[in-house]
Amino acid sequence: MTQPLQLLDSQGVLADAAQPRLSDAQALGGLRLMMLSRAADQRAISLQRQGRLGTVAPVIGQEAAVVGSAMALDPARDWIVPQYRELPALLHHGYPLERFFLYLKGNAAGAAIPEGVRMLPTQIALGVQIPHAAGLGWGLRLRGLDSVVACYFGDGASSEGDFHEACNLAGLVKAPVIFFLSNNGWAISTPSRAQTAGATFAERAPTYGFPGVIVDGNDLLAVHAITCEAVERARAGEGPTLIEARTYRIGPHTTADDPTRYVDPAELEAWKARDPIVRVQRYLASKGLWDESAAQEAEREIAAEVDRAVEAAEAFPPPVVDDLFAHAYAELPPRLLAQRAAMSGEGGRAAPAGGRGPLGEGGRAAPAGGRGPLGEGGHAAPAGGRGPLGEGGRAAPAGGRGPLGEGGRAAPAGGRG
Repeated sequence: MTQPLQLLDSQGVLADAAQPRLSDAQALGGLRLMMLSRAADQRAISLQRQGRLGTVAPVIGQEAAVVGSAMALDPARDWIVPQYRELPALLHHGYPLERFFLYLKGNAAGAAIPEGVRMLPTQIALGVQIPHAAGLGWGLRLRGLDSVVACYFGDGASSEGDFHEACNLAGLVKAPVIFFLSNNGWAISTPSRAQTAGATFAERAPTYGFPGVIVDGNDLLAVHAITCEAVERARAGEGPTLIEARTYRIGPHTTADDPTRYVDPAELEAWKARDPIVRVQRYLASKGLWDESAAQEAEREIAAEVDRAVEAAEAFPPPVVDDLFAHAYAELPPRLLAQRAAMSGEGGRAAPAGGRGPLGEGGRAAPAGGRGPLGEGGHAAPAGGRGPLGEGGRAAPAGGRGPLGEGGRAAPAGGRG
């Protein structure tokens, strides 16, 4: 297959003889989840611009690919292994929306997976979750379970060695894994055409011993149908499937990116006309299941849900020093015990509010004008000030001295550190 499977065109018209596997009620549920995801992304971007959240990687424009595939899974037995742009799939699987905002606030509690939710944490390092998915699937097969693993990643991650190693292993052991490749046109600023000399990404799959298929990633119905087929293959013991979902990233790679420097405005506008949310709304409207009143009601409900999630995240207690040392060892080794004691108040605990720890009041970064180990205000010392690595809180420049030796690097044998 070189042409993407499409059941619903950009105007919301169902192809002749097409038989969607999503019922009308399910399509309405999928639409609401897509709208919720977009509203959450838009709020997160706004909060990031206000300095209230960290970096955001929105899924705007790609919602159908993520939601359609997630709806083919059974949250009671199947697993999701995400990259960092799969919010609606996580929500569908049981991950609470408030944890999404908490995670973006830099609180490790936001990355904690609730008991019974079958997913691995969000993965920032590119592609490293793909071998984890292969191993997870193989383990489920060895245990005789009929569970399936859906592993999400982008076209850029497919250029990593992790992709090859995972596909090779999964093909050999017939692991029940769906390798879901969202081809959104870009790996940050590198276009998809610079990722492979092949005509498609899906055509790589047969070399690993399993099929590769291509789908219109902005078509909720087609993505769901093709993922259902992959799930059925995996449950039957027939092994993995590589799904290439062709979609487009409407917006930045993250809020640290400026796509206006490399995206062709005409191309962007053409893809905006294929908006996956509008497509489903038109489809449902043609069946008398969607209108302006329904849209307004859904938007009100979604806005209230996002408000509650943001409020819950902002009311959550802030992290303390001890959080840095949790969940790594059953018993901390002496080296880390000493580090925790040095960073915390008496007894190795974060200094209480009003008490002093080396990071400032309450075990947190010292406020502006106070002193922390990195300089004033708990931040790296400003240029001209002193931090532990040298002037300005940075590695000492060549010829300058930091605690590691000349130039802020480890001193060579026989040299001075």
